[in-house]
Parts: sequence; C-alpha cells; structure tokens
Amino acid sequence: MPKAIRRVVTGHNAAGCSVFIMDAPAPHVYQRSPGSAVVTELWETRTMPADNGGNAEATDHAFRLAPPKNGTVFRVIEYPPDRQRLAALERERASADDGSGHSAAFDRGAPRHPGFHKTNSVDYAIEVLLKAGDVLVQRGTNHAWSNCADESAYVAFVLIDAEPV
Repeated sequence: MPKAIRRVVTGHNAAGCSVFIMDAPAPHVYQRSPGSAVVTELWETRTMPADNGGNAEATDHAFRLAPPKNGTVFRVIEYPPDRQRLAALERERASADDGSGHSAAFDRGAPRHPGFHKTNSVDYAIEVLLKAGDVLVQRGTNHAWSNCADESAYVAFVLIDAEPV
C-alpha cells in the first residue's frame, strides 16, 4: 500500500484573500505494476510564468513522465527495494507504450541500470545517495534511481520543461 502524502494548497477566495483550498492526501497516485515505483503527483503548472488564478485541481489527468510544455510538475516517488523493483522495470521495458512518455524515455542502448531514462526537463531532486536533505539538479541527462535498502525510499522531484539536448 503506497504511503499517502498530505498536500496542503493555498489559493484565493472571491474577495482576493489568501485561503487554504485543499488539505488532504494527494488524490493522484500512479503505479504501473506491482513492485514498480509509486508516483504521487502534488502539483503542476502549464504555463511560464505560472498562473496562480483559480482553485481547480491541477493534477487531474492521466500520468505523464515529463512536465507539460512550458510547465512544471511537483511529485514524490516511492522507490521499492531493488529486489522488487528491478523485475518490474524489466517488465515495463518490454511492455507496450502506455502513452505517458515513460517507454520512449528509456535508454534502449546499453543502460547500466534497467531504469535508465532521460527527459527534456530540469529536475530538482531532494534526497539522493548521500543523505536526506541533499539536493540534485538533473539537467536532461540519462539517469536511473536505485534503492539497495530493505525499505521503500522516497524522493521529491520538481520537473521543469526544457529544450532537448
């Protein structure tokens, strides 16, 4: 069972005052198959600069790996231990494209890890190999995530649309 992530979102009321518009577990959680990573979508923008008007749910759509063109996506990904996840990755690499961009992003050459992929985005990742609180800036390069521990690992990502390299 994926860990529910509480999401608190602010907005504006009819008088233009700041208010809390959402406070609940994030409603859009995706998992391709048992053993695969679990993606919790927290927020998305579709323009640059971002539009803070309105109070509609921004993540109410089918899962897509990359952020929208000229937009951003904020998500938390739960990585199960590799002993579970690596088999799921191999199945995903062999399966048909699901329309999310995930299949097209896979490194089909000679990847060092079955999860190697690349997106046209700048990704800010919080919590990597070193220790909690460290930050990685991923600039459209080939990469994969691995969890050698016995428990799930959680990484927060902010993806920003970028031109292809």
